Amino acid sequence: MSFIRTAFILGAGLGTRLGGLTARRPKPLIPVRNRPLICSAFDHLLGVGMERLVVNTFWQAHRYGEFFPAPSYGGAELLFREETPEVLETAGGIWNVRDLLRDESFIVYNGDIFTDLPLEKAIWAHEEQGNEATLILRSKGGPLRVGFDIDGQCVTDIGRPIGVLGSRQFLFTGIYLLSPEFIRRIPPATKIGVVAIFREMLRSGVRIGGVVIDDGDWWDLGSREEYLGVHAHLAGGESGTAGWIDPSAEIGPGVKISGATAIGAGAKIGRGAKLHDCLVWENAEVAAGADLSRCIVTRGLVADGKRVDFDFA
Repeated sequence: MSFIRTAFILGAGLGTRLGGLTARRPKPLIPVRNRPLICSAFDHLLGVGMERLVVNTFWQAHRYGEFFPAPSYGGAELLFREETPEVLETAGGIWNVRDLLRDESFIVYNGDIFTDLPLEKAIWAHEEQGNEATLILRSKGGPLRVGFDIDGQCVTDIGRPIGVLGSRQFLFTGIYLLSPEFIRRIPPATKIGVVAIFREMLRSGVRIGGVVIDDGDWWDLGSREEYLGVHAHLAGGESGTAGWIDPSAEIGPGVKISGATAIGAGAKIGRGAKLHDCLVWENAEVAAGADLSRCIVTRGLVADGKRVDFDFA
């Protein structure tokens, strides 16, 4: 059983890189295979023994209650806290939920990533090495801006292109473990990110641990390309992923569905429509005869015509 029982999931970001897709909901609530993205984080964390899930909110904060009306998820306690009057960034968000973290070590998890990384190794390392902070890193998949001494298993620099002697550069996955002492380093009620705190720790000679995990998949869903791309990856080349059509969706006669297409609850697909690699959110509609490729249709909107790489948002 894990000695860490609480996870803090970052759900307060504005999601501006996704444009109109996050105009009416936070990014962690965009559907991936017809389920809110944040559900994949919850499931991942429950799989390594988390018993409490704490989520910070800001943009469209009320929407979380619509998707998660109960104070629990999969048997774990589920707690939300809204940041006001402004978003506090990562470290500020941690400080704002300090009372919910129970003065214990906890895991932090970005709410806009989709991953199945095996986390047990990092949890063990955080405990065994007595680190105040342990970052989960990868050698691929994005900007390599963390200097890491593999022999010493410690971070040497973070947040910028670097070339520290004896260090290689790695990707910061947005998943990390913190001991309660870290919270005391955060200025109270201040908008500040964890990278600034990490840099100050390194300047002061405080060890920051790290674990490189290249097994599994890791996606940062920061753009529509990555959002569509993760569906293509999950489809594995299958044509017409029937399991991604919600049973409550209405599919008209003569409809052709191909590629990595997902159709959400209550959606309506009109007669003769064609959809390839499209994401149709819950209660959205595709008009009869529409021909859509790599399009995203958000909740409550109607898509028509012949479109490629277009967002109905």
